This record gives sequence, structure tokens and C-alpha cells, in this order.
Amino acid sequence: MVFRFFAPVILLMMLCLVVPHAHAEQFGAINSDSSSIAGQQTDTDTIAVMPEREALPPNMDGAPAPEVKPNQPQDFDYSVNLNSSVFGANLFTGTFARQAAAQFNPNYVINVGDSIRIRMWGAYQYQANLTVDPQGNIFLPNVGPIHLRGVRNKELQATVDREIGRVFRSNVRSYASLAEAQPVRIYVGGSVHRPGAYAGTSMDTILNYIDQAGGIDPARGSFLNVEVKRGSMVRARINLYDFLLSGVIPQVQLADSDVIFVGPLQNTVKVSGLTENDKRFEFSEASKPLDYFVKLAKPKPEVTHVRVTRNQGTIKNVEYYPIEEAGQIVVQDGDDIAFTADKKPGTITVRVEGETESPQEYVLPYGTRIGELLSRIQYSARSNPADIQLYRQSVKARQKQLLDASLRSLESAVLTARSGTAEEAQLRKAEADMVLQWVERAKRIEPRGQVVISQSPNKDDLLLENGDILRVPSKDGLVLVSGEVIFPNTVAFDSSFDVGDYIARAGGFSNKADASRIIVARQDGSFAQAKRNSRKLSYGNMRTTISEGDEIMVLPKVDVKSRQIFKELTQILYQIAVSARVAVGL
Repeated sequence: MVFRFFAPVILLMMLCLVVPHAHAEQFGAINSDSSSIAGQQTDTDTIAVMPEREALPPNMDGAPAPEVKPNQPQDFDYSVNLNSSVFGANLFTGTFARQAAAQFNPNYVINVGDSIRIRMWGAYQYQANLTVDPQGNIFLPNVGPIHLRGVRNKELQATVDREIGRVFRSNVRSYASLAEAQPVRIYVGGSVHRPGAYAGTSMDTILNYIDQAGGIDPARGSFLNVEVKRGSMVRARINLYDFLLSGVIPQVQLADSDVIFVGPLQNTVKVSGLTENDKRFEFSEASKPLDYFVKLAKPKPEVTHVRVTRNQGTIKNVEYYPIEEAGQIVVQDGDDIAFTADKKPGTITVRVEGETESPQEYVLPYGTRIGELLSRIQYSARSNPADIQLYRQSVKARQKQLLDASLRSLESAVLTARSGTAEEAQLRKAEADMVLQWVERAKRIEPRGQVVISQSPNKDDLLLENGDILRVPSKDGLVLVSGEVIFPNTVAFDSSFDVGDYIARAGGFSNKADASRIIVARQDGSFAQAKRNSRKLSYGNMRTTISEGDEIMVLPKVDVKSRQIFKELTQILYQIAVSARVAVGL
């Protein structure tokens, strides 16, 4: 009896939950502004009683959709692309192959095999991942088939809302999204490193699949002619220069068994010189105006001329043009283009330092002589113009080159020295380690680049160079003692002192000093060598005269067994002392 009493009530409740089309008018219009946030992926359908209030389905809190993970690229050495001089070769380094497809592509066209996530809540609850069937439909219970093949991703929600709205007029909301694009196998052929078939999804770009194939072979492949084929039909022709230069690439949706074909390399020219892109560029025409490559190479602002080397035929010809004439010059396959700065110097900058009352910076016409600048300098009472010093960058660079060459020769002599016995070999090894450590220290020394001009009768006629420094020393009444002495020090000048007296004031020789090798560096940049003669130190047959501002450098002993190494090491010690005014001990 109880069952018979409640049976009509239960039936009425079930009819309210599952609303047929015949009674849809009583619900009104469905809300078309459905939420666009993603939910959890599930394959179960749920039909429940109507809740007391509307609630969002689980995980509808803005969490991103699960990532569509592509296959990881096979191990491949992309260094051939990174090190190539071909423009665009470094585009393919494995980055595209390791990236997942875009989470949301509004222009993606839904196709057979795509997985669609559907969520419905409110008066009717349902959730599932539905696959687009061969007829292009998904099937929703109580709604029926919804045709989605050919629908763009951005129109998916509106399409699903429209079909659900035919049945449920109100109190039912829905959310539809692309859960996973159709898995596909794409063939990559032509001039790539590893032609073959590669797995991915239909949302992946052609860059992804070319990257999986190792990228375009820079020695054989074209960046201007990449085709996407479906059967015998070419669906798209892509010029990757548009992407490299402007960031523009056609959005081609791939399907299973599509072919990406990279055409053969076309005509090329090589660009070098003062440019941002010193690369090899490709072009399809038989010839091309030079200004086209000016735009690609992006010459630096200082460029004034361009040199074109013609490599056709058996004779190589070189042509030279102002950069302004680039639009009138035509280049062909195999030509070399070099951008240069052919500028005539107009002015130079020279600094005057030291004991003067003049400005420090001078801008002078190119070709100015030292005498013209000296006439402008205002000396003070402490100035010593007789010993004026000139420092030049080109001389400094040359001194460094010579020093490095001498050090390399010394290293070679040390490393190739032979030994007769095992005991001698052990001694040679310890000696070699000591010398090589000294060489490493010596490599860090920077020469001063000084030019001795004070003693030249023609110094006023010497031409100044850009970056020259003229230094006017002061009459400070001091003598510097350095190198292998016990207390390197500065001593007040005494006209009665000779070299030995000043060394005595610095504590005398250290135990590493070579008393037979003492250099006196003059204020003007010249040098003299003092030698021991009886109890005094003299230069030749005359006592070495010490003047104010001189520097006395005591060189270290050279204690090595090899005569060749001894000779080279001694020579370098003098070379460093003269060019850098430093006595480097072993």
C-alpha cells in the first residue's frame, strides 16, 4: 500500500529531472555565457537528483587544462645547426620538439578523433570526455548528436550551448573544451637531417615536426620553400624568412599522414664585415638587388662602402661601391658581400697628463705633430719638460704581441726539453713546473707602450696618433728602487750616491737577486744597465749616473739547467723590465 501511495510521487520527481523536449518550454532559455574555465578530465557519466542550489562542478576553479605532451625528440646533436653560418639554421635546436602544443588555439578546426571535454551542471549534471566520431559528431545523453567536425575551437562553446539549449531552456549550464587534439603521424622529408615519420598531435606546428627531424640541413635545405602536402595536393608553401624576420608563419592544421617537405637549397650569397647578421643568405631569383641583403644583414652605422666579390666562372672579380649605391648593384649566386667602414680620419684625441697647468684633453686635426701640441702646454715650476713621455696604444699592442711570442717560445722550449736519466727527468719536471707557473704570471703583464722621444732631435716632427698620451714628469727629487731588494722603496735623490748606495738604502740585495743584472730606467723612458766593477757599480767603464726620477730595478736570478731556457728566460726578463717597468721574480 505504501509503495502504491508513493509511486506517482517518485515518477513525478524523475520526470522533473530528465526533461524531454516535449516539456522544454517550461524551463525558459539556457544561460549562454557559460564559464570558460577547465575541469578535471573524467570518462564517467553522472545523473543525480536536482541539488538545492547551483554549484560549479569539481575543479572548475580556473586550473589549466591538462598539457598535451608530444613525443620527446630522439637524441640528436644540434650543434651543426648552432655553428652554421647559414641564416636561420639556429632556429632548429630541439626547442620546438620539446614543447607541448598550445593550450588554446582559437583557430584550430575540430576534426575526427579529437577529444572534447563536456561538463553540465545545475538541473542536469553530466561530465565526460567524448571523441569526435567518424561522422564528425559527439553524442550527449538527452540531447543527441552534436556535429563538431569543421567547427573552430573558438566557436566550440557556442555550438554546444546552442544544441543543449534546444532541449534545456534554463537551470542547466555547460562547459565545453578541447581536451586533446587528434594524435597524428606526420612524414618529414626532403633536405632535413633525419627524414622519417614523427608522432604528435594535429595542434603541433610544422616547426615542431621539422625540429624532431633534426631541423633543415643548412648545407642542402631551403628555408624559402617548405611545403605541406596532403596526398597529391600541396596545402601550403611556407617561407621561413617571414618567420625569422617578421614573426609571421601560416597556421596550417595538420592531419594524419600529412607530409612536410623541405626543398633543396637555392641561390646563396655570403655576407661578412660590419653587420649584425654576418650569415649566408638564400634567395630564389637568378639575381637580387644588393639593397635586399642590406636589409637582411643590417650593417652597422659606421659602414660606408660595400665590397662585392664575384665568384662565377674561372676568374674572381672584386667590386667596390659606396653603400648609397646598393640599390643599383645586382648580386648573383655565390657572390661574397663585405660591408666596410672606409672613413678618412678628420680629428684625433690626445691627452696631456702629469705636471702641467694645461687642459688634459685635446681634439686636434689629423696629421698634427708633437711640436704643435708641445707649444700649447703650459708648464709649472715643478715640470720637467726635458723628459716628456709619450705613450701610444699601437706601440703597447705591439709590445704585448712580442712578449706573448717570447713566452710561447719559452713554453715550447720547456715542454720539449729532453732528459738523459730518470733523476735528470725528475729535476727537469720540477724546473719546468716552476718556469711554466712564471710564464702564466708573465702573461698577465701589460706593457706601457712608451716611446722614447726626449733624446730625438726630430721629436717635434713626429705625427700624433689618436689616443696618444703625453705625460710631463715632475721634479720630485726621488729615486725608486724595486725588484730583488730586501725593502723595495723610494729614496730621496742624493747627487753623491751611485747605484750601489741606493740599493743599500733599500736593504741590499735579496737572496734571489742577480747583482750582475741591474737596470736603471730613466724618466724619459730610456734605460741603462749597471754592472759590478770592483766595489762600485758602473756602466761600461763609467759610473752609472743617477738622476732625479730614475728607477733602479734589480732582476732575479735565473737558476735553470738548460742553456736554451736560461737564454730565453733572461731575454724575457729584460723585455718585461723595459716594456712594463716590472721585475718579475721566478
